[in-house]
Amino acid sequence: MLSQFLAQAQGQINPPDVSYAAIAPILIILGAACVGVLFEAFLAKESRWAWQVALCVVAIVAAGIALILYMNSDAAKGGPAGHTGVLTLGNVISIDQPALFLWGTLLSLSLLALLLLADRTVDPDGALQTEAFPLFLFALGGMLVFSASNNLLTMFIALEVLSLPLYLMCGLARKRRLISQEAAVKYFLLGAFASAFFLYGTALLYGYAGSVRLSDITNAAVGTDRSDTLLFGGLGLLVVGLLFKAAVGPFHTWTPDVYQGAPTPVTAFMAACTKVAAFGGILRVLTVSFQSTQWEWRGVLWAVCIVSMAIGAIFGLTQTDVKRMIAYSSVAHAGFLLVGAIALNTDGLQSTLFYLVAYGFTTIASFGVISLVRRGNGEASDLSEWAGLAKRSPLLAAVFTFLLLALAGIPLTSGFVGKFVVFSAALRDGMAPLVVIALVFSAVAAFFYLRVVVLMYFSEPAEDGPTVTVPGAFTTVAISLGVFITLLLGVVPGFVLDWAKGGFLG
Repeated sequence: MLSQFLAQAQGQINPPDVSYAAIAPILIILGAACVGVLFEAFLAKESRWAWQVALCVVAIVAAGIALILYMNSDAAKGGPAGHTGVLTLGNVISIDQPALFLWGTLLSLSLLALLLLADRTVDPDGALQTEAFPLFLFALGGMLVFSASNNLLTMFIALEVLSLPLYLMCGLARKRRLISQEAAVKYFLLGAFASAFFLYGTALLYGYAGSVRLSDITNAAVGTDRSDTLLFGGLGLLVVGLLFKAAVGPFHTWTPDVYQGAPTPVTAFMAACTKVAAFGGILRVLTVSFQSTQWEWRGVLWAVCIVSMAIGAIFGLTQTDVKRMIAYSSVAHAGFLLVGAIALNTDGLQSTLFYLVAYGFTTIASFGVISLVRRGNGEASDLSEWAGLAKRSPLLAAVFTFLLLALAGIPLTSGFVGKFVVFSAALRDGMAPLVVIALVFSAVAAFFYLRVVVLMYFSEPAEDGPTVTVPGAFTTVAISLGVFITLLLGVVPGFVLDWAKGGFLG
């Protein structure tokens, strides 16, 4: 009887095709995260740090090697209709050119963030605990899945996998524990609301299209005459969840408090990698599912772009804390990124992906510098304490000046090229008014970057001012690589722009 039942079931159930080579980076990172949990449970406390750091480095490097091997294989070039990539795991994961680019970006940025995290955990202050390392890997694995999801339900699960570890990591600081835990609770509560919006939007879109697959939603929008209430209601709720995770204004309210309260290596990881994953999701959803209906919702996202740029630029001027200033800077940059994302053409996709790389490396290096300026009870994040820094440490001041100029978009930096290609793509798509507004707010935002430069070089240092700590080897490597890539992409951006070419698979 049982054998007959199994025989019938085998004929009725078709297991999904799985391309293990394509999803190898995800498997490696999530597998290493599980091993990291076992390390925390069974290894002696004094030996955990070395094992955890080694495991994370090996996992990220192995995932990168697996990614490169797959990109050079014939399977990566066998997509339908001239596209590059494959659909796997029952078509819920799309391993296309943008996904491969985002994966490479996430792995590269996470390696630099890991170096900052590793140095901080052996800091004499003991600012973080070693359980941050498996949480780090779980969050990274969620980001990899999120940026390649071809299914809204899979995207929601990946959103939770990447978010929950971040909530915990924000509260792991030992110094300024109350501020850190307050930031973690605020991030968790607001993140729960955003996740609810995302899930409710998914439910409405399922009611409209009868499917949560992205290509099925666009087919339903094009091929039916049903009411669009569910379609645009679902899109609105879905976009709210995505914009929250990308720190786009006015859905940014968590950003300044969390950036300020979280340990600086965690802030660097969130600021760079979370933004990459979130905008990867935004690009995929808007391009694959809603490109055919863009004229109905594009005006709303124009307004969101303007609001985000205005909030980031104007409120950034009023900040007296350097980490909060960078937080509002990220809100402004999210607005600039959204300009490219809503262009919905090849140039818009290519330029937005490049901007994510440029912004990510500059941001991680900036937080690495911030972590080195310290006073007795922790980091000196108040701007007044940065006065005269050039006289205390000329090299550190020069490095931070270069990074701030990159964030401002000064030529010969990756920030300039990123803004140039994004605004050029928007102009070619007929968004000249939005580009003009973006240029105005970009000039406004440049003021608060230059204010810090003036403060470092043209103000006298206080006698009891902060000290500049000697960076550890890992922090030195992270900052050096961030600065080098910021300069390299400002001078020779072509190889990254070429890699960013290619469309989404549906």
